[in-house]
Order: sequence, then structure tokens, then C-alpha cells
Amino acid sequence: MKTGASIDAEMVTLVKLSQKEFDKAVRQAYKRIPVEIRERMDNVIVTVKRRPTREMLEEMGYPPDEPLLGLYEGDSLQEHSFFAPPPLHPDTIFIFQEPLEEMCETLEELEHEIEITVVHEVAHFLGISEERLEELGYG
Repeated sequence: MKTGASIDAEMVTLVKLSQKEFDKAVRQAYKRIPVEIRERMDNVIVTVKRRPTREMLEEMGYPPDEPLLGLYEGDSLQEHSFFAPPPLHPDTIFIFQEPLEEMCETLEELEHEIEITVVHEVAHFLGISEERLEELGYG
């Protein structure tokens, strides 16, 4: 299952972080997730990519010009089974740096959007739907 977060087009790059600075912001956002949730994510990798691949956009049904901010690839926690063999590959949360930077005008706004995107993708791991995320303000 693949689920992701997106934004509207017509953005201007105003905030730009180094890869190291952006990775740090993602780590900080992840650390703010309650430890009870993080403890369940032992088979989930959180990684930063500059942009989603064309294949990722196609699989999600996104046109090339529609920004994708994050993507969860894997089975939700609700789909994991004690009796099933362990997966061959870990589940992965991708956070896409350039689309996030392009939508933000300030560093504070970027840090906020990184946190929303990380929480959004972790929520998919937990099995929370896009509709429910919208209701909670993380759409």
C-alpha cells in the first residue's frame, strides 16, 4: 500500500536548507512523535529524497507537475500479523525535500510543514485514512 501527502501547484522556492539541515529537521519532527508510537516502528525507515521519482508519482496517480511531499510504502500496522513471516524489506517513509521547500516562505513554515508531513506518513503506518487525516488537520 502506498499513501502520500501533496500540495497545490504554483509555488516559489523561498526557503532552502542543506541536506544535513533538512535531515535534522526531519529527525526533530520524528522525535516529537510519542515514544509509544515510535516503539512500534522498528521495521520502518524514514528517509529524505530530493524529489519523488516518476514511478512514485505514477503509482500514486499524481501528474508530474503536482508536488508530492511524503510517501509511505508498506503495510499499515493494522495489516501486520503475528503469524505472518517478517517482511523481506522494511516499510519506508519518504520525505521529499524540494517540494516542501518550494511551498514555504519561512524557515518556521518549513519546519511546521515537515512535521505535518512526517506525522501524516506515520499516521498511514498506523492505518489512519486520508479522510481521517483531513478531519484531524493533517491532510
